[in-house]
Amino acid sequence: MQRYKVKGKQFKIQNPKFKIQNWKGLIYALVAVFTCLVLTCNFSLAATTEAKHYTELQLPPLPEIKLPKYERFVLQNGLVVYLMEDHELPLVNGTAFVRTGNRLEPQQKVGLAGFTGAVMRTGGTKKHSADELNEILEQRAASVEANIGEASGGASFDALSEDLETVFGLFAEVLRSPVFAQEKLDLAKTQAKGGIARRNDNPDGIASREFKKLIYGKDSPYARTIEYVTVDQVSREDLLKFYRQYFHPNNMILGIVGDFEAKKMRSLVQAKFGDWNRNPSIAKPKLPNVLPANTGGVFFVNQPQLTQSSVLIGHLGGRFDNPDYAALDVLNGVLNGFGGRLFNELRSRQGLAYSVYGRWSPRYDYPGMFIAGGQTRSDATVQFVKALQAEIKRIQTQRVTAKELAFAKESTLNSFVFNFQDPSQTLSRLMRYEYYGYPADFLFRYQKAVAATTAADVQRVAREYLKPEKIVTLVVGNQTAIQPPLTQLAAQVTPIDVTIPGSQPQVKN
Repeated sequence: MQRYKVKGKQFKIQNPKFKIQNWKGLIYALVAVFTCLVLTCNFSLAATTEAKHYTELQLPPLPEIKLPKYERFVLQNGLVVYLMEDHELPLVNGTAFVRTGNRLEPQQKVGLAGFTGAVMRTGGTKKHSADELNEILEQRAASVEANIGEASGGASFDALSEDLETVFGLFAEVLRSPVFAQEKLDLAKTQAKGGIARRNDNPDGIASREFKKLIYGKDSPYARTIEYVTVDQVSREDLLKFYRQYFHPNNMILGIVGDFEAKKMRSLVQAKFGDWNRNPSIAKPKLPNVLPANTGGVFFVNQPQLTQSSVLIGHLGGRFDNPDYAALDVLNGVLNGFGGRLFNELRSRQGLAYSVYGRWSPRYDYPGMFIAGGQTRSDATVQFVKALQAEIKRIQTQRVTAKELAFAKESTLNSFVFNFQDPSQTLSRLMRYEYYGYPADFLFRYQKAVAATTAADVQRVAREYLKPEKIVTLVVGNQTAIQPPLTQLAAQVTPIDVTIPGSQPQVKN
């Protein structure tokens, strides 16, 4: 028993902990009773309302998508700038696109562009070493990155609004005055060699790499592979030369989105980039020519340790600016996804694969591919390939049903909104269209074209663009376990040797 005194009076409380627990128990009981009453009421209401099938549900039309307000201007040195304010969060991010890419590097120095992009950032600048850059950015939870991919290069930054001036200054330094520290290049080359050593560990990676060689040619910039010998050929001077060739303000597009005032941001861009001299002699790079390396054939990579086969079939494709791109994308919708022909036939009915796909996959400024494939059991490999071929021929001869067409179009149109999930995504798309010379409203034209696509359009493009007689077939799998053998697909099956060449320890699978 405990005694408590309040204003000179004593109160006795026996076992107060027990009483408090009783009160808690009573409260929990009341909550449980109330919950049961609510649920019972809801179930009663539900029972009086007849449940509707999902096809009977009336959904409102999707709202019209409008681009956020943005500003575009060009500095006197030729730098194209996009600004888009977004005050939802105190953040600012930006991206610079540079007209370059690893497709422009010399064949004997594959990897040069990637090293240039990486060491631009990791190698520090004339004002700040790599460690100093890292420390300043880490203190502000900010980032500055740089890279060069297949068809473009550049840099990006992310910062809190209050740190914008500092981080943007570092971003400008990385773009304008990288020093390409030798030790950072050495590290990047060591990492690249590690990737080469491991590149045969993943059968899907083997299939993707070797299939590109079969379509574009092993020496094509769109298919060639980094090797030990090409890594060893790259020097710091090569990085400097590649950088100086392409990194100029009149060869660049800069986009910034976030929590800023456009007038102040314009002044900041001018302060950091306005005195960067243009290169008057720079010209738009001449792109490599693209021709099909193979127009048919069955090819095989033997991987004895595998219990299933990775299969790819296809041929050279086209570009986004093809007038039939919308109809071809609806064709993709008929073939792919839950409810698509490939899923229904090869997975659900025949049980040949867990995942299967077939798509017309274009590129912005060079031909992409039509590619189909998936993974299947070793003993089902031949049946899987034949089933893929049959579906490609069927979509050319059997017109899609009204249900298939509606499903494909609605899936595409309903997903259209995901192209505009946030302002930075929208701005990036606008910049990309300018980079490749597409109209700013390209995506909206595509949207209208999809809505206007008919079943006859789908069959027409299937007949015109899909070439069953020119399909290249690649299988990565266990030769012994593939029964019946691949010779049931073609009298001649061409083996592909993926042994890694070079003086380094070789990896064989």
